[in-house]
Amino acid sequence: MKTILFDGAGHVQLQPLTFTKPVAELRIGILTLKEKWEHYLSESIGVRTAPYLAAKFDDIPSETECGIAAGLLPTEDLAETIKKLKKNQILMRKGKVLAMKPLPATDSDIEKALKGRDILEYDMDVEIIERPWDIFTYNGSEIKKDFEIITSGKESKDIDNTTTVKGKKVFIAAGAKVSCAILNAENGPIYIGKNAEVMEGAIIRGPFALCHNATVKMSAKIYGDTTVGPHSKVGGEIGNSVIQGYSNKGHDGYLGNSVIGEWCNLGADTNTSNLKNNYSQVAAWSYKEEAFIDTGLQFCGVIMGDHSKCGINTMFNTGTVVGTCANVFDGGFPAKHIPSFAWGGKSGFVPFQLDKALDVAKKVMKRRDIDLTTDEEVILSKIAEDGAKWIED
Repeated sequence: MKTILFDGAGHVQLQPLTFTKPVAELRIGILTLKEKWEHYLSESIGVRTAPYLAAKFDDIPSETECGIAAGLLPTEDLAETIKKLKKNQILMRKGKVLAMKPLPATDSDIEKALKGRDILEYDMDVEIIERPWDIFTYNGSEIKKDFEIITSGKESKDIDNTTTVKGKKVFIAAGAKVSCAILNAENGPIYIGKNAEVMEGAIIRGPFALCHNATVKMSAKIYGDTTVGPHSKVGGEIGNSVIQGYSNKGHDGYLGNSVIGEWCNLGADTNTSNLKNNYSQVAAWSYKEEAFIDTGLQFCGVIMGDHSKCGINTMFNTGTVVGTCANVFDGGFPAKHIPSFAWGGKSGFVPFQLDKALDVAKKVMKRRDIDLTTDEEVILSKIAEDGAKWIED
């Protein structure tokens, strides 16, 4: 292992999703960014992230030959171009660093390295995950690419004759269960992962990915460009959304053009607005600018960080951003920026006490036979401390 995926500016720009993990560990399509690059480069890859995440995630080889921007979506041509980079060369596209040999000791040294190295301009367009909403924007095309990677040379399980199928690109992995459902793969592939389940009456349009040990509940309606991450459960209506993993939207309600982190739970009849009444572009909170910025999108729902929850009948306004370990309840629309460790709803928020939040996290994870580690407690404590300024007590 001599290649590293480095966060760079993506660590802040992709918050709240990267409050608790490196950019490389984000899921888009079927695989995480790290898993994609390991496939395209045919090697194990290290990760370099923010210092407070390092104890859990940093995996830096003693000899680093190459650094790749973690948010860069790989292609065969990009991978081959990066493999051919020579010492002291930097691959760029329209002012953005894509890869460099060798990687400087810290991300802050990258800007300095631009002055003393040979810069190569990549001559093809690239896609980079720079903001949270890029994840659902590029999700459909990434499902299609990942589907080919994962299913190559493999044979799908036979599809139960109680299930209606349209289109040819439907793959059912070992241990998965699908019965009395409708799967329409005419517009993109449908991937049902190992030990996953699609219950009776579910209607699914591709591109769609149900990762391992995840569940689509009865009579769910799921539109294309949607990913349900590992060990998640979903019901109701979902469109063009990505659930990272270990999270539940188990009941009726609409989730559209959204990204949900890990260990989240959306209460029954939670609904997201993804289109403004005047059809104008959506603004969303940015932790980099510490202000609302224009997403450039007409459709944008909710971005939710890890360990956040919302109660029944919650209504999220267009472009709402929810931090880590937030607990949202109460009728009406809460604020469009809900800070980490916030407790409340439309009437305002107070701090969610750290010890109580950690206790909830431990209970939720224990249900999946996973323990909250000391490193994870330190990470959550850091997030609580840094985010306290956004909550009015």
